[in-house]
Amino acid sequence: MENVTYVQKACAYVTRQTGELLVFDGPGHDGLQIPKGTLEPGESPREALFREVVEESGLGALNATRHLTTDVWTRRESPPKRYVRHFFHSTVHESRDRWTHTVTDGGGEHGYEFDLHWVKPTAAREFALDLDDYVHLLPTTGRTEDVATISD
Repeated sequence: MENVTYVQKACAYVTRQTGELLVFDGPGHDGLQIPKGTLEPGESPREALFREVVEESGLGALNATRHLTTDVWTRRESPPKRYVRHFFHSTVHESRDRWTHTVTDGGGEHGYEFDLHWVKPTAAREFALDLDDYVHLLPTTGRTEDVATISD
């Protein structure tokens, strides 16, 4: 039997005042994505969440962040690779409807451009890597007071 590789991931559902969800197209996957990435050694899922949102979107001030759920998602069967995905919801005050952010952290995505925009989370769309699995857990209004901050 093959050894299974488990990779810890932090996934960010970021919404703004209108309740719209932050997404981007690509790079490297067909379909919409959300800010997400692999935890670095010694990093908690919450720490990775904040780092990934900054790296992939350029946003620096998240409000009311809460953990929604954690699952194990099969990336591939052979050789077996599973993602332990930690999904969080954060709110942000952002007036731009669309922008391009270039990653400048020097890591593996250095120089990648992310074309970010907002979508209604209730709209029927398929996200890359099944990243839409928990959109239904988002609050149904855009009011930030509906989202309580909890710690891990």
